[in-house]
Amino acid sequence: MELRKFISPEIIIGDDALLLAGRYAQNYIARKALIVTDEGVQKAGWTAKVEESLRKSGVDFVTFNGVHSNPRDFEVMEGVSLFREQGCDIIIAVGGGSPIDCAKGIGIVVANGAHINEYEGVDTIPEPIPPLICLPTTAGSAADISQFAIINNTDEGRKIAIISKSLVPDVSLIEPFVTTTKDAYLTASTAIDTLVHGIEAYVSNASSALSDINALEAIRLVYQNLLPCLQDPLNLLYRENLSLATIMAGKAFSNASLGLVHAMAHSLGAHCDAFHGEANALLLEEVIDFNFSSAKDRYTRIAKILIPELSCDEKEVKEILLSALREFRINAGLNSNLSKWCISHEDIVNLAQKALLDPCLATNPRVASQNDIISIYERATK
Repeated sequence: MELRKFISPEIIIGDDALLLAGRYAQNYIARKALIVTDEGVQKAGWTAKVEESLRKSGVDFVTFNGVHSNPRDFEVMEGVSLFREQGCDIIIAVGGGSPIDCAKGIGIVVANGAHINEYEGVDTIPEPIPPLICLPTTAGSAADISQFAIINNTDEGRKIAIISKSLVPDVSLIEPFVTTTKDAYLTASTAIDTLVHGIEAYVSNASSALSDINALEAIRLVYQNLLPCLQDPLNLLYRENLSLATIMAGKAFSNASLGLVHAMAHSLGAHCDAFHGEANALLLEEVIDFNFSSAKDRYTRIAKILIPELSCDEKEVKEILLSALREFRINAGLNSNLSKWCISHEDIVNLAQKALLDPCLATNPRVASQNDIISIYERATK
């Protein structure tokens, strides 16, 4: 058996998990917390719940809400300044992947001193970050589970990936009810992000038995629960299952890494501020088409999870899988293509160059050249 490691944070899931923020801050003997969030989460009332929990536990706090989708490097540095000015000693992230990734970035800089863009890559963080408590408000990114942080390097116009076990949060407090305030678009986009996490982790050349178990169950849960959830958005059973899928996919990709879909989606997100989950959704089918011959047994296993009664010649499996995923995506309301972001051929060449720099490419089952990536982008615009 090949040697593998598997890492995961402490996970608490269930009703009123947000109300445990103060207790967990007390566990770290915190004096003052920096809450990292965004305006949408604040308006939904979830940040206020966390603030009240901290008050009841006697933990002081200051709130930083200057985070946008695809968090920018300068937002990280603004958060660092506030952390230092206010004398904070713990970070609490409330929101989706963007606030959580920004919180991780703040922790990196607070502990290590250089600009956030200096930490791109794998195992580049010398000193551990301050305690980090995450309270995710979406079922999708799994930033609250993973050792990844994705930050938009605005000087170079590309997203950078920072990967380190130092970035695995200390605890994730997950309350599925919180996701009921997300609209259909955000619910679908984040859930398909989870689906892509599961698929890419399963076909990754760094997969293991532990990551496989989590990846396959995440795929099944998303496929069986997303469309019913969109039809009945207040049904907590569907919301809970999508949250469970997010946890499992997060464990899978945090340990097996990702692949070409994410490398290309990161590049696209930095270029035109594309929402990450939708970018993944619109690239998935073309990347599977490209990868299939290099991982056909694993893609066949995925197809059989989506279609348990599948029985056909292996030559037909690819088209059946692609057709099932396409129908699923369209039924979830993501029925566009990359042309919605008005990217030109010149843009695509630039996107491909930047995607080649993404560390997620290292674990893709098939080596992709710049021309391969250009072709995939072009097909995904049609």
